[in-house]
Amino acid sequence: MTMSQNRSWSRQLIPALVLCTFATAATAQPDPGDDPTPEPVETADAEAAEQPPDLAELQRRLDLLAEEVERLRSGEEVEPLTVDEARRYGLAPSAAATYGRDRGVSIAGYGEMLLENFGDEKEAGGPTGRTTQFDFLRAIIYAGYRFNDKFLFNSEIEIEHADEVFVEFAYLDYQATEHVGFRGGMLLAPMGLVNEFHEPTVFLGAERPVTESQIIPSTWRENGGGVYGSFDRVAFRAYVMNGFDGGGFSSAGVRGGRQKGSRAKATSLAFTGRVDVTPTPGVFVGASLYTGDSGQGQVVVDDTEYGVRTTIFDLHGQAQIRGFDVRALFARAHLDDAAQLNQVLKTTVGERMQGAYIQVGYDVLSQTNPGGVALTPYVRFEQVDTQDRVPDGARRSLSTDNTYLTAGVELKPIPNIVVKLDHAWVSNDADTGINQFSLGMGYAF
Repeated sequence: MTMSQNRSWSRQLIPALVLCTFATAATAQPDPGDDPTPEPVETADAEAAEQPPDLAELQRRLDLLAEEVERLRSGEEVEPLTVDEARRYGLAPSAAATYGRDRGVSIAGYGEMLLENFGDEKEAGGPTGRTTQFDFLRAIIYAGYRFNDKFLFNSEIEIEHADEVFVEFAYLDYQATEHVGFRGGMLLAPMGLVNEFHEPTVFLGAERPVTESQIIPSTWRENGGGVYGSFDRVAFRAYVMNGFDGGGFSSAGVRGGRQKGSRAKATSLAFTGRVDVTPTPGVFVGASLYTGDSGQGQVVVDDTEYGVRTTIFDLHGQAQIRGFDVRALFARAHLDDAAQLNQVLKTTVGERMQGAYIQVGYDVLSQTNPGGVALTPYVRFEQVDTQDRVPDGARRSLSTDNTYLTAGVELKPIPNIVVKLDHAWVSNDADTGINQFSLGMGYAF
């Protein structure tokens, strides 16, 4: 049945019920003492005024039912969650669309496109294989279903680089109480400021911070389950998930160890959790932790198996007040048995990796045009070292300790559409940093 047919059905059925009710009342047997002489036909308003109270109440309820049926049949949306409300579920606003419904299907999504120009490639030590490119990074559909007030399903399906399809998350929630729920499926690791909140309209910058790519490997998702919830100003999430596959680690960080929920090796499981405190709307501070073995039974040296315990923690904070957008994050990863892992991989994976950034933006139109067009210049200073410490005897690369200074501007003609332009200056001790100009466009709905 089409949407127009559904609407027609609802418009015809409800009036028919009302007419049947009136017809029943009109054909009822008259009292024998009544005067059989027909009365003059009165107006509809007069008839409604003279209806018995129970009939008038029935008509009112049928009218309300007709409005509700029409609303449901027309697909009218409920009020979307605010950024602060969505964050309590560990999601960006569009990803949390299904939480704003009482029941039924929800559809949302986002997308982003990026133009990158590496203008200083020749000055940075010769050919590196990086060329100017125009990429439709992501096209996302969120599909959810609210079964009732306790159970819901939520998912993110991603087409990446216009030709690769991934499941970014897919899980079931059981909201046991107003404050606590249980979640199972493919989950986003609750780390940092971007991994859970990665819609382009939510973070500043044409690209995500490097710290939240190499140290916290966004977008990072694995299979598992756990608990989430919030009490007043405190929100938390804690999951057990399959761990990294350390065979994918490299001198560039742990990003290659993500298993992405696909036939994930689960010899070793991991724990990850997060706590955020919101002292006032628009401001929150918190910490995240991940710990678990990454060897997955594959790191064996001299007949001894090594677990390669991997621990990542971060401290983060964000304030969005009176046009200002200030964010800061520090993250550190530590690998046990890094020397043995390097023997197996024939490379130098850092024993300790760390990164940090501070970012400041200000919407110059916020005081003169609140709630309208937003124009936000921003600057980000970031330092990342994926070989901050290496195992004894290993050689440390001079190109893994990088400093990034990014300056740009973001334009939002409406809150759901963004255009970003920025330039990053990159430096390291090996003098191999490549400066980058980026132009991005994104949307979310």
